[in-house]
Amino acid sequence: MSIAAVRNRTVRPARAAVQGKVTGSFFAAIVAVLAWSVVSPAEAAWPERSITLIVPFAPGGPTDIIARILATSLHMSLGQPIIIDNRAGAAGNTGMGVAAHAAPDGYTLLLTSTSIAVNPALFKNLPYDPFRDFAPISELVNAPNVLIVKSSSTIKTLADLVAQAKAKPDQFNYSSPGAGTKSHLTGELLKLRAGIQMVHVPYRGAGPATLAVLEGTAQVGSVALPPAEPLIKDGQLRALAVTGAQRWFSLPDVPTMIESGYPNFVSDTFNALFAPAGTPPDIVARLVKESRAAFANPQAREQARKAGFEIVAGTPEELGARVAAEVPAVRELVARAGIKAE
Repeated sequence: MSIAAVRNRTVRPARAAVQGKVTGSFFAAIVAVLAWSVVSPAEAAWPERSITLIVPFAPGGPTDIIARILATSLHMSLGQPIIIDNRAGAAGNTGMGVAAHAAPDGYTLLLTSTSIAVNPALFKNLPYDPFRDFAPISELVNAPNVLIVKSSSTIKTLADLVAQAKAKPDQFNYSSPGAGTKSHLTGELLKLRAGIQMVHVPYRGAGPATLAVLEGTAQVGSVALPPAEPLIKDGQLRALAVTGAQRWFSLPDVPTMIESGYPNFVSDTFNALFAPAGTPPDIVARLVKESRAAFANPQAREQARKAGFEIVAGTPEELGARVAAEVPAVRELVARAGIKAE
């Protein structure tokens, strides 16, 4: 069963929970935003000063890139400086915790990755609750993961990898950007679905994990697409499959996991914008409008695509539903695979 299959199986219960007490203020915030139809005094005055955009990862990473594209656009549309605050640490938990407890006044926002839905399955004591502490604004972009080998490898296809791993149990390892990342979950999901064994070797980021395959330290890599794509295009790495629902626009010859014989195998990474729960609905509504418009801009869209992302620019409802489905789906996968934060 894939993350998508688990997620699909849980969408109806998750949506039922939206109407009950499980998701609480998380979805109440969505309803309030959608119901708001007049300009209030808060919106008329906001923003009067700079806005801090917390990114819970180091500068230069995929989430930081998207944050800087968004910040440029928001600065122009809102007329105030957008200050990016990189609060890296604890797999993103440090920055997400800071954002969760910030004043809900529209002057502190969070741009984070799928970690907001993955970490609840990996850490017992989180400094945030993904439902209670945030008002969803928009899933801005997403990107698939990719399974890679060195171009000189005898593994030409995903079927070759599975056959060789079955023939030599425990003699294969695979790199990922770190324990608990979506790329790690992708590798473990492949092991479960294909019935193979591979040893997970976590690295500190997608760049080092990709380099490990290039140098031959790892036979296989399960990594985010952006850092691997240039090496795939110039022939140093071979892409076996991407984990999106469709083939990637700039790698049209690389099949999806679904095409490779694994139905419903979709495992992508999103970057999304949130505000602290309790932020005035009119301000949230303005942020929804401006953040979605940011990625409708042709220049921003091109920048995001060059960085390896596909534009989503979704609604608060869509983001809320995704998180509500993703959290239990990841919990089930983590339990089945015996994954623990390292």
